[in-house]
Amino acid sequence: MFTETAPYLLLGMLIAGIIHQWLPNEWIVNTLGGSTENGVTKKQGSLRPVVTAALIGAPLPLCSCSVIPVAMGIRRSGASKASTASFLVSTPETGVDSIGITYALMGLPMAIARPIAAIVSAIITGMTIAIWGKEEPIKPETESGTSSCCHAKSNGSSDASSTVDTEQDKPKQHWLTSVKAVLSYGFDKLLVDFMKWLLIGLFFAAIVLTYVPSNWMASYGSGPLAMLVMVVISIPMYICATASTPVAVGLMLAGISPGAALVFMLTGPATNIATLMIIKNELGQRELILYLIALISSALLAGWAVDVMFNYFDISMQLAHGSHDDMISSVHQLSALVLFGLMIWQAIKWLRK
Repeated sequence: MFTETAPYLLLGMLIAGIIHQWLPNEWIVNTLGGSTENGVTKKQGSLRPVVTAALIGAPLPLCSCSVIPVAMGIRRSGASKASTASFLVSTPETGVDSIGITYALMGLPMAIARPIAAIVSAIITGMTIAIWGKEEPIKPETESGTSSCCHAKSNGSSDASSTVDTEQDKPKQHWLTSVKAVLSYGFDKLLVDFMKWLLIGLFFAAIVLTYVPSNWMASYGSGPLAMLVMVVISIPMYICATASTPVAVGLMLAGISPGAALVFMLTGPATNIATLMIIKNELGQRELILYLIALISSALLAGWAVDVMFNYFDISMQLAHGSHDDMISSVHQLSALVLFGLMIWQAIKWLRK
């Protein structure tokens, strides 16, 4: 399974580095930051900024914790609570790296359904807060910086928060410097963010595939009850979109439906404790309740829709089984060696610290 995943992960990490380097954080903030009056953003009920936030956040290579400082920057730059919430949902739920691993482990149908569901879920959540939430003056910036859940220690200038640059103007860089920055982010910082949980997820999927009888959850692995169980399981977990994919594969191999797996992949990355606490502090308790209700409801709706469509069109899931057919291919083997080497290097750096 590691070998099957490797080339798609490497491609996703490369694209993630390109997006991070060439799509300035200032552009995101300026695009989503609305005009303000006395600290309150105007035109809170507008659909456009909510949709824009969802579309911008979907491809961004930010995990569940590194999205937090970006969202705070957007909010404090004038974005409404609704567009901030929309960004907080779509960004961790999907990204170029997670789409790659979804295609590798689940096939094309789920790789298409997942980002669409994430965007729709983000728009529903944002509009729920826009309609029923209460806009308040934006909190001023503090000097303490934001701690991160990606690393053991963090401050305003740590590696975790450096996944997003806060500089107002980036100087024009030589192309070699730009390439180095792309590789550094994609294959270093981003890899650190999800490496541990990715390996845990692959190990879990392998355990299920090896020891759990096929379809042992099939009798109760689909329908509303199974999806609610996935919500209960996913909310307390801290897991990013990329790492949640092999876990979902393991659950599907045990017999849950594609829709229930999608619910897990949507709610897991967007409902970790760190994100929920930030929402409560930055947006308010009322908005936190609306956020959870809208997110869970939209995830359940997406899961139901996927099950209905997959059954109606008789779409079969192409789950990765860790086959040994000529060791997949030479490209997969080489990619696996490169990815393994990058992970070993990260482990060495961690041991040195």
